[in-house]
Amino acid sequence: MITPEPHDLADLVQALHAEGTPWLPAGSGSRLHWGPPVQDTSTVLSCQRLNRILEHAVGDFTVTVEAGTPLRDLQETLRRQNQWLTIDWPWGSDAEGHGAGTVGGLVARGMAGGLRQRYLGVRDQLIGIGLLRADGVAARAGGKVVKNVAGYDLMRLFTGSWGSLGLITEVTLRTSPQPPERRGLLLQGELGPLDELRRWLLSSSLTPELIDWWSPAVATQAGADPQHALLLGLASVSDAALRAQCLEIRTRAEQLGLRGQPLDPERLEALRAVALGHPEPGGWLLRFGTLPSQTAALLAERVLRDLPVVLGAGSGLGDGWAGSDLPAYRVEELRRSCVARGGVLTVLQQPPGGHVPAWDDVPSKPMIEAVKAQFDPKQQLARGRLPGVRDPLRP
Repeated sequence: MITPEPHDLADLVQALHAEGTPWLPAGSGSRLHWGPPVQDTSTVLSCQRLNRILEHAVGDFTVTVEAGTPLRDLQETLRRQNQWLTIDWPWGSDAEGHGAGTVGGLVARGMAGGLRQRYLGVRDQLIGIGLLRADGVAARAGGKVVKNVAGYDLMRLFTGSWGSLGLITEVTLRTSPQPPERRGLLLQGELGPLDELRRWLLSSSLTPELIDWWSPAVATQAGADPQHALLLGLASVSDAALRAQCLEIRTRAEQLGLRGQPLDPERLEALRAVALGHPEPGGWLLRFGTLPSQTAALLAERVLRDLPVVLGAGSGLGDGWAGSDLPAYRVEELRRSCVARGGVLTVLQQPPGGHVPAWDDVPSKPMIEAVKAQFDPKQQLARGRLPGVRDPLRP
């Protein structure tokens, strides 16, 4: 991995472009093994030394940082001003954000966790971006204040691009005040009543921070009963309002025959840490996507009964993980189940020698390839890793 000084970065990219050398944009490199294997790339170019917080407009609730800034450092800086980025630690981090990687890496992967329920995804927090094109030319889009976002919407295009379009060097994100009060609920029972409660919650006036499905395996890891569960997180400026919301939800849950366990903020965070997963070398890490109305049906699949799975009840997005003993044909079975329910399955990590494509071709493949050709005409960046285009090395 090459980690140049900031003032050398553009010259280095221009030299790589002139030589036609394949290369892979990177942050800290903590999750470069996720997704399809990159072809013909011996040059990994890290922006890890671009690690400054350039501007924190406390009153405007925005922050501009260089892409190599560790996410944990940024959240800690914002916390001192009673603010935060309303995004989850990436899977594989610990409860305090160790191992979370960089801000640029978070944007490049574009994946969100349970907090998406209330705050949407990382691309919805992004209001400005700076980048280096494949030819080393600097570009910028968006703005530094929420009301003044102008220019071509490169923010959404680069969010989830997996380094295939350019090197993100700087981002401006919106921040939020820290909620002074938080509480949670862990609700367990049969899938049918839990799904009925999920539908009621999503149609109610309540606005939980997260509503996450848990498979029995996750509940067991958290020390709860080995049954399906819904983990709810609630936040407000008023403790009395939170107590009233919890009472309303528990009353509804009891009517459906569900058991509810109230959670104080510390216990809620401890349970959420379980959902960050435990990376197993050589194991599987799967990213699920399905229609929210189909989440209970997906969790009922036999192959998921014994796997740890955390799935957003309102977004239909989540993660599952397993050891290397999970057969590849079971993963393909899960992919077919997700597709049949209007969704997708992404293989972020698989055992060595695995042959399951990270993702399949999507209907918009021609447009994706046309965009790639415009941004990277020499096809130098992240070869074989273009989201929505099947890895040609996989059968």
